[in-house]
Amino acid sequence: MSKEHINLPKAPRDLCFSELDFIQQNFNVDTFLQEHRKSTKLETMRDDLGIYLKLLRSAMIDLINRDYTDFVNLSSNLIGLDKAINDLQTPLGQLREEVMQVRQTLDDEIMAITDNVNENKKIREYKQSIFSLQHIYKSLNKLYSILSLTTFLDSPAKIDILEQAAAEFNQLQFHVSRCKLDAVYDKQKEGEKLEQSYVTHLNEFFLACVQEKNSALLIRCLKIYITLDKITDAENLVKTEIVDPLIRGVINIENLQTDGLQNIYNRLLNILSVELKQLLDITLHPNRSSVTGFNFLVNSFWVDVEEKIEQYIKCIFAPGDPVLFHARYTATLEFLEKLEAECVTLESLTALKENSRYKNFLKKWNLPVYFQIRFQEIANGIETVLSEPISSTSVRGTPESLTRNDFSLHATLVVWENLQRIWDNSVYLCQLFHRFWKFSLQICARYQTWSETVLEEVWPIENEMGNLSKVEHSTRLNFLICLYKDAEKFVNILPSLLEIARSKLKLETPTVLKLLEDSLGETIKNLKTIWPKITEEIVNELLKRCVAHLKQVSDIPRLFRRTKRDVPTKPCPYVKNALAFLINFHTDYKKVIPEDVDDWLKLALSSLTEHYLASVTDVLTSVQKTEESLRRLKKIRDKSTGSLSSEVQGISDDEKIRIQLQVDVQAYANTITEMGISTSSVLHVNELLNAVAAAVKR
Repeated sequence: MSKEHINLPKAPRDLCFSELDFIQQNFNVDTFLQEHRKSTKLETMRDDLGIYLKLLRSAMIDLINRDYTDFVNLSSNLIGLDKAINDLQTPLGQLREEVMQVRQTLDDEIMAITDNVNENKKIREYKQSIFSLQHIYKSLNKLYSILSLTTFLDSPAKIDILEQAAAEFNQLQFHVSRCKLDAVYDKQKEGEKLEQSYVTHLNEFFLACVQEKNSALLIRCLKIYITLDKITDAENLVKTEIVDPLIRGVINIENLQTDGLQNIYNRLLNILSVELKQLLDITLHPNRSSVTGFNFLVNSFWVDVEEKIEQYIKCIFAPGDPVLFHARYTATLEFLEKLEAECVTLESLTALKENSRYKNFLKKWNLPVYFQIRFQEIANGIETVLSEPISSTSVRGTPESLTRNDFSLHATLVVWENLQRIWDNSVYLCQLFHRFWKFSLQICARYQTWSETVLEEVWPIENEMGNLSKVEHSTRLNFLICLYKDAEKFVNILPSLLEIARSKLKLETPTVLKLLEDSLGETIKNLKTIWPKITEEIVNELLKRCVAHLKQVSDIPRLFRRTKRDVPTKPCPYVKNALAFLINFHTDYKKVIPEDVDDWLKLALSSLTEHYLASVTDVLTSVQKTEESLRRLKKIRDKSTGSLSSEVQGISDDEKIRIQLQVDVQAYANTITEMGISTSSVLHVNELLNAVAAAVKR
C-alpha cells in the first residue's frame, strides 16, 4: 500500500510532533530527533512517543476486530480448491491435443497450396519467357529485314526505316529483359551486334542532317536517340565529330601568341552561332519546335572547349604578368557571359553553372595571387613617395594653386592617383571588390599616418629671420599650409570614391551600400582629426618667428631710467618686427585662402598676445616694485637728513615707461586691425589694453 493511503490515528495537539512526520518520504530518525530536540526535552519526547504508541496499538486492535470475519471467510473458501484444479487438468490436456492436431493439418494444407502457387508462378514465367523468346526471334528477323544493307541504302526514306527499327529495338530490349531462358543470351549478343550496326547508320544519318541543316530530319533523329535512351551518345557524337575538329584549329598556342585570347573566344562564339546554331535552336528554345533532354552547349561544346584550353593554352591562367592576366581574365568573363546568354532557359543556365568543368575552370584563375601582385605594385609606389624625407621639393604647386582642385603635394597626388588606379578598368576585377575596397581604406589610413608623422619631422634650420619680406622663404610653413589644404581636398573628394565603387558593383543591396558608407565615413572621420594637428603646427610656425621680438619689451625700462628722454609718442621697433612676419603672411595668402588665413592669424595672434601680456605684466610689476623701493629709500634718506620731501616736478621715468608700453600696445592693436582682424576676436588684446591703461592712470 502506498504511503498516500496510510491513515494513521491523529496525534493529540499537546504532543511535540505530528503523525504526518512519520509518513514523509525522506523520514529519518536522526533528523526527527535533531529537529524536535530544539523545541522540547528528550524526556518529554520520550513520554509523547509512549502516548502515541498506545494510540497505534489501540488502532491496530480495532482494525483486526473489524476485518476478522473477512479473514475467516477467506480461509474457509479455499477448502477443496486443490481437488477442483486437479479435476480440470485432464479435459484441458485433451483439448490441447485436439488443437495441436488441427493446427498441424492447417499447416500441411498451407504448404501444399504454397507449392502449387509457386509451381504455377514458374509455369507462368516459363510461358512468358517462351512468349518473349518468340518475340525476340520475330524482332531480330524483322530488324535483319529492315536493316539489310541493300534495303537501307536504297531507301529514299531512311528516317522512316530508322524510326521503325528504333521501335523494334525497344520491343527487343523489353522482351530480352523479361525472358529468363538460357537461350536468350545468344540472341541478346546477336541483338547487341545488330544494334551497333544500327547506331552506326543512325550516327551517319544524323551527321548528314547536321551538315545539310535539315531541321525536320534532325528533330526526328534526336527523338530516335531519346527512344533508345542514347542522349549521351548523341552529345558525344557532336563533341567528337563536329565540335572537336573545329575547336582543335582554334585553341592552340600559335593562335594565342599571334591573335590573342580575345580573338580565340570570338572564333569559338562564331562556331557556336554558325555550326551549332541549328542544334541549339532545336534543343534549347522551348518556344520553337524543339526536342528536350539534350544539352549540346554544355556536354558537347563547353566540355571540349575546357579540355582544349587545359591541354593547349594552360598558360593563360598564370598570374605572373598582372596586365596580361587581367586582359585574359576579363576576356574570359566576357566569353562566359555570352555563353550564358545562349542558355535561354533557367534549367540550361543552371546546368552550365553547376557543371564540374565550369566550376574548375573558374577556380584555375588565381585571383588572390593577382591581387597580391597589384597590392605590392601599388603599395610600393605609394610607400616610396611617403618614405622620402620632406623638403621644398615635396611641394609641387605655388600659393595660387591652393585655390584650385588639384593637390599641392606630390605625396597627396600620388595617393589619390593610385586610389583611382585601383578602380580603373585595367586593374579592377569585380570578383575582388571586397579586397580592393579594403585596400583603398588602407591607403587612406596610410596617408593619415604619414600626415601625422611629417608634423613631427625635424626640418633643417633655415636662415629666415634676416629676410621676412617673403613668406615663401619659410619652407616648412609653406609645406604645412599645402598639407592642410591637401588634407581638406582629400577628405572632400573621398565621397567620389564611393560613387566609383558603387558603379563597379554588380548587385547593389542596401546592406552592402550601408557597409560601404559606414566604412568610408569612419575613414573620413579619422582623416579630419589631422586638421587640428596641422593647424597647431602652422600656428606654432607663425608664433616662433614673432615671439623672439617680444623679448625687447624687457629693455624698455633701461631706455628711460636716468636718460632724461622725452615723453614717448612712437612705438618701439619691436612691435613692427614682432608682427612683420604675420603681416607678410597675411599679404601673401589672404587673397588665396582668406578664411583659413584669418583663422590661423587669430590663433597665432591670441598666443602672441598672451606672451606679450605676460612680458608687459612683468615689466609693469618690475617698474612698480622699483618705484616703491625708490620711494621707501627716499623717505629713509629724508628722515636721516631731517629735510622735508619735495614733489618732483614733471613726468617720472617710471611714468614714461608706462606711457611707452601703452603706445606700443596701442600700436600692436592698431596693426592687428589693419590686417582686417577685429581685436575682439583675438584673445587677451582687451586685457592687454586695460593693463597698460590702468598702469598709466596710477
